[in-house]
Amino acid sequence: MLELQGVGRRFGNHWAVNAASIKVPDGQFVGVIGRSGAGKSTLLRMINRLVDPSAGRILHDGREVSALRGAELRRWRQTCAMVFQQFNLVGRLDVLTNVLMGRLNHVPLHRGLLRLWSDEDKAIALSALEQFDIAAIAAQRADSLSGGQQQRVAIARALVQEPRILLADEPVASLDPRNTRVVMDAIQRINRHYGITVLVNLHSLDLARGYCDRLVGIAAGRVVFDDAPAALTPSVARELYGLEAAEVLDGEAGLEPDGLVPATA
Repeated sequence: MLELQGVGRRFGNHWAVNAASIKVPDGQFVGVIGRSGAGKSTLLRMINRLVDPSAGRILHDGREVSALRGAELRRWRQTCAMVFQQFNLVGRLDVLTNVLMGRLNHVPLHRGLLRLWSDEDKAIALSALEQFDIAAIAAQRADSLSGGQQQRVAIARALVQEPRILLADEPVASLDPRNTRVVMDAIQRINRHYGITVLVNLHSLDLARGYCDRLVGIAAGRVVFDDAPAALTPSVARELYGLEAAEVLDGEAGLEPDGLVPATA
């Protein structure tokens, strides 16, 4: 169980996230939704401890994550893998080596620095690439790949960390519709096949409703919605997205103008 208890982050006089309290059971697929600047990225970065909370506590299975330091913090980041919008691959290195970087916490420091990967580590990395249909490009430079391929490599790198939690920060924001579906399918496969807890920041309500078990909506740094996707109505969407609501709701067949969710046939 991942638990946030009144978690907040302040930058100067501005609270990017304010008093967020969320409980996420193991294996759940959670979509974090809201407009740009609402605090979604800060929330995920606090969970991974890339940003330290200014208030509140973060717990995982009763252990206070927000108090970890040094080696314990590094182990937490292995347990709680992160995928970024910008892919964060080393372009001049081949795909397999980029994925093997996810094994660094599983090997002695000198082996990692010298890239002395064992046959077992290589087999694990190749297996991850095969799951996302990109094993054939293992020898290619990362900077020669399309955006969708690079993001799948980044997800494979996260998977070989053997995490219990996967955080994905706007992983499809820069992708075309086809690659968006490919990447979201890959994240969903990790969740369903391995039972890994997933928290993913998404701007598209269509994707959020299509892939997530649960949605957490953030507006101005505060959690204003936490429920199943079917409970998300246009009025809630307008509270979340403000002036952007019309754009976000455009084409949302699952949300009717009167604010009612249509019954399933």
